[in-house]
Formats: sequence, structure tokens, C-alpha cells
Amino acid sequence: MRLSRALPRSLAGQLFAMQALLVAAVVAGCAFFAYASGRSQAETTAVRQVRATALAMAESPSVREAIRTPDPSAVLQPYAERVREETGIAFVTIMNPQGVRWTHPDPTQIGRDFIGHTEGALLGETFEETYAGTLGPSIRVVTPVRDGDRIVGLVSAGITVQRVSTQVREQLGALGTAAGAALAIGALGTYVINARLRRHTHGMNARELSRMHTYHEATLHAVREGLLMLDGQRRVALVNDAGRELLGLAPGSVGRRVDELALPAPLTGALLASEPRVDEVHLTADRVIVVNTSPVVGGERRGTVVTLRDHTELQALSGELDSERGFTQALRSQAHEAANRLHTVVSLIELGRAQEAVDFATAELELAQALTDRVVGAVGEPVLAALLLGKAAQANERGVELVLAEDSVIDDGALPSSPAPRDLVTILGNLIDNAVDAASEAATGGAGAAVPAQRAATRALVTVTARTESGELLLRVADTGAGIGEGDADEVFRRGWTTHGTGRGLGLTLVRQAVHRNGGAVTLGRAAEGGAEFTVRLPLTGRTAGTEVVAP
Repeated sequence: MRLSRALPRSLAGQLFAMQALLVAAVVAGCAFFAYASGRSQAETTAVRQVRATALAMAESPSVREAIRTPDPSAVLQPYAERVREETGIAFVTIMNPQGVRWTHPDPTQIGRDFIGHTEGALLGETFEETYAGTLGPSIRVVTPVRDGDRIVGLVSAGITVQRVSTQVREQLGALGTAAGAALAIGALGTYVINARLRRHTHGMNARELSRMHTYHEATLHAVREGLLMLDGQRRVALVNDAGRELLGLAPGSVGRRVDELALPAPLTGALLASEPRVDEVHLTADRVIVVNTSPVVGGERRGTVVTLRDHTELQALSGELDSERGFTQALRSQAHEAANRLHTVVSLIELGRAQEAVDFATAELELAQALTDRVVGAVGEPVLAALLLGKAAQANERGVELVLAEDSVIDDGALPSSPAPRDLVTILGNLIDNAVDAASEAATGGAGAAVPAQRAATRALVTVTARTESGELLLRVADTGAGIGEGDADEVFRRGWTTHGTGRGLGLTLVRQAVHRNGGAVTLGRAAEGGAEFTVRLPLTGRTAGTEVVAP
């Protein structure tokens, strides 16, 4: 049978063991320090006590008077014993200068020589020492008894080392109880803390946590979706590279509140909302993003996990698809119209009117070729030329004439790789679509607009200008529509602003984003024909981002 290798202890378990050892070491160290300090303090207290007793007896007049008597022991022995019992010290010995005892706790020792040193006291000094006498090792003080200038006796007061040790042991018992209580409280606190840590780390050890952190960092940098995590105070707790790029956040955004990030108001509101958001489309200065938010349930603080998907290219592709659908419808209509014209030519020939058939066919060919020749001759950029021809066909189907301004000139190769052709299609295509809608509605009185009769009788016209000047690409689209009121000039580029009902209002927002991405500016004014006029300037070299809206 193979022995399975034991799993590493969890991080909480390791910390618990370390903290328990640390608490035990600290308590043991404190106990040892308290014991040493208590013993030193007990010895100091004992020295002070016996010194005070010895000095008090040496200064007592009754002691000097007793020494003058023929039998000093008869008076001094009872006095010394009374003082010893009252003070609680081990002994009080009064002796003559030669060291012969007059008093002693053991009366049999009276008349014998004092065991210890007396030289310092005979010189008039008071000193202390630890010495082994008749009662065992003791801490004693010896001081002289003076009668005038003469030293007539000596007083020694002391306390045994054993009594000091007994006092320390009594203190040590109380100290041990306190240390045990501190150790128990410390262990309980450590257990509670580590139980909490175990819940937060899910019982993983340090290696597993380190590996998870490595995977976590790799995932954040590898995932292409934007990921934003907010804490309970709606501060940015984490954001990956894609999220920072999609939102245009500065490097120091972590730790800041969402409402301090200068994001668009609708997007800020979505991030601050407590309820989940599912596939909401929001706009930043450069991008169309889809936002999903999910609240974090559990833990001390509730937060929010936000995922961000970039739909800028998808939205642009949708716009291109709409344009392709329009082209297809225009081609179908033109094919139907061409069939009608062909039948007319055939019928004229069958009726024997060949010259009228030739004249009719030639006129139709010249009318169709005129705009193509004008566009191809002025605009050498194939993407713009194709877009203008397609939009012209669409406008013609709606009864709107699309013309190219006389000063429009863009040579082939004049445009660098930036701005991208897709952005040019987004900008010019949306501006022309809006202009055609406005001109058609003004001419027919559509969209619920109240249009004067004389205005409705005028032709619907959209004028496009495209040229390069002073290192910039100039695109201008003017229409004969009703124009945009002064009150709507600031809102025209906001997502959702439209005069065509719900589900619209994204075109001009995409125009603003494309212009901003390429460092250009877009202005809104009033056309000479009375409608709206949008002017876009895109730098062909360098980028200075900005979007300007000028009221008509």
C-alpha cells in the first residue's frame, strides 16, 4: 500500500500555528521578564526595609542608653525582637564594636561573634551584603551606633534569601494565572481570526493562492472583453486592459469613484445602478459599447461586476449593411425602371418611330451618365466615389436630387491611411442619409411636419462638398429640409435624438465618434437653402481630437 503524500496545510492553518507559537512565545517572554523584574524588585524592597530598620534602631536614644548599662542584652533583646516581629524581617542583631552579639532571634547565639563583615561599619559607613549566617543566606545591612563621636555599637538587620524567594513564588503564581489567561484569550482570538481567514481563502494554502493570483492576472490581460469591478462604495476595484481602453480611463483610475471618471452621464448611471443591466448599448467619445452589470452577492460589502463589449465595428458594419440594402433596393427599382424604358423603346420601334426611340434612349443615357461622370471626375478616391453614386441612386428613388458641389476635388491617392475608409463611409453615409430624409420630408410634408405649400413645391436637394485643403479633408452636406432648431443644436449628437420616432437617432452619434477617433471636428450650421449644413474637417496629418457644435 502506497502512502499518500499529505496535502500542504491551508494558509489559515499555517497562520494559526505561527500565531499560536508567537502568542505563546510572547506570553512566556513576558512572564520571564515579569519574574526577573519581580525578583529584582523584591530584593530592592527587602534592602530598603532592612536598611530603614537598621538606621532607625541605630539612631534610637534608647539603644545608646542601653549600651551604657552593665548588661545591654537585658534591655536590647526584648526591644530587638519586638521590632523584628513588627517589621517582619528575619533578624535584628545589635553588637558591640568587636562583633559580640547583644541580641539575636536565637537567644543561644547571644554573646557569640557576629558572622559577617563589620569593617565598613567600624569606619562609620552603612553597607549591605548577602551573606550566609546562622539563619542561612540573608540580605543584610550593617550600620554603626554613635554616641557622640564614638562608635559604641553596631546594628545589623536582615531578611533571608529564602523568604524573598517565597514572596517571589507567591507573585509568580498570580503571574502564571494572568499569563495563562492571556494565552487562552490570545489563542481564542487567533482562532477566530483564522476561522474568518479560512472562510475568505476557502481553505487554500499559500501556493494555491499564489497560483490563482498568477492565473487571475494572466486572464485579466488576455481576455478581450472589458472587465470592471466596483466595490460597495462604487469605487473602481479592478479594471483590465480592455476595459481601460474601452472607457478611455487614465492609469490612476483604480480606487476612484465611478462618478469621478468623466464618463458619459447615461453610462455613469448604468454603472451606479443597483439593479442588473443586460446588453445595454452606451456610447463613449470613441466607441459603442454593450454593458452588462451584475451585483456581487455575499461578503462584507456588495459590489458590482461589469463586462464591456466593443460594438463600434459591429455598428459600423450594420450601417454598411443598411447602405447595401439601400443599394440593392435602388438597383431593383432601377432595373424595373430600365425594363419600362426598354419596353418603351421597343414599342416605339414597333410603331415605326425609330428616331423617337433613339432620342428617348439617348436622353435617358445622358441623364444617368451625367452624375457618374461628375462624381468620377471630381472624386478620385474610389470609396467616396462609390458611396456618392450609391447614395445618389437611393436619393433619386425618394425624389431627392443629390448633387456634388462644383469646388469638390479629391485626387486619387490624396488621402492617407488615416482616416480609415470605413470611418469615411460612416461619416459621409450617415450625413447624406439624414440630409435625404430631411429634404424628402420637407418636400412632401412627411414625418408629421407642417410644411408651407410654397416650400413643398420646391425641389428636394442635397448638396455634397468633398475636397482637401490646408492639410485637411473637408466634407460638407447641406439639404433643403426644415433645419435644426436652436434648442436642439446641443442635443443633435446625443444618442437617441431623432425626428423619426423610436429606434432611430444613432447616425449622428456614430458620426461624432468617427470624427473624434480621427482627431477632427464637426460643426452644425444653416445651409443657404434653409436646411441644416454639417461640416466635417479631418486632419490628414496629426491628430487633435475635438467635436464642435455650432448652433444655426
